[in-house]
Amino acid sequence: MVTKKRSSASSSSSYGLAPWLAIAALVLLIDQLTKITIVRLFSYGESQPVTSFFNLVLVYNKGAAFSFLSTESGWQRYFFTALGIAAALFITFLLKRHAGQRMFCTALALILGGAIGNVVDRIAYGHVIDFLDIYVRNWHWPAFNIADSAICVGAVLFVIDELRRVNK
Repeated sequence: MVTKKRSSASSSSSYGLAPWLAIAALVLLIDQLTKITIVRLFSYGESQPVTSFFNLVLVYNKGAAFSFLSTESGWQRYFFTALGIAAALFITFLLKRHAGQRMFCTALALILGGAIGNVVDRIAYGHVIDFLDIYVRNWHWPAFNIADSAICVGAVLFVIDELRRVNK
């Protein structure tokens, strides 16, 4: 199977880093504003039904996705903070190097904004604030937030971008 390489020389001159950092900053802003709002309006564990399959609920996650490692002794806070910072630095490097590749950089910008949003929570509170609760009957998806949503959308766009590149 032959895959095309990313052209870094011509692609970085087209757009620059600013639009991608602006997308990441917008994700970070919306994420933090929604978390602040939920923390001010809800008590821990309080839930408010919105639809027949969606609640707003205030919960804290000391681990990673799906509460992975959340019951550990506290070291995970520092590990996931460091991992998020390292990911943000690497993503920024990739954005600068491939700034002209719109879908690739949009995906990375969404992931960057989400990663920084959750790092801010870990540094400020020692846990990530989650508040979106989607469910079917009694089965609840683990609660998540805007940062998590941006990371997931970015990951999907990244996969689509790679599949398009491979199929060219």
